[in-house]
Amino acid sequence: MTIAYWTVLVAILMPLLLALIKKRQLVSRGQYSNSAPRMGSPEPRSLSERAHWAEQNSFEILPGYIGAVIVAHLAGADQHPIDILALVFILSRILYCLCYLKNWSSLRSMIWFVGLLCIVGLFLIAV
Repeated sequence: MTIAYWTVLVAILMPLLLALIKKRQLVSRGQYSNSAPRMGSPEPRSLSERAHWAEQNSFEILPGYIGAVIVAHLAGADQHPIDILALVFILSRILYCLCYLKNWSSLRSMIWFVGLLCIVGLFLIAV
């Protein structure tokens, strides 16, 4: 896999690192709630607002997923693992959205991480 392909993965992960730094600061000040991650407020939010947040996150992760699938294909990775990771990613996104709508914040975060691991896995099988 080329250096340029690896930089795509780094670019995907950089905003996540910054979000982690930001959230750690908010948590230390008691200003962050995983139930309302986009507002920094501990208050429960409406179904409409949670659906909007899930929509925003779906758009945010989409370029990384698309890039990972393209890189895996262009690098000539075996199709079966690509398909498995792609299907697990889509399943994780469905479950992620359901968890967001149901306000199951801890499970939602774990499922989001599964989706991220699928993206990283697509890059790794391209090696």
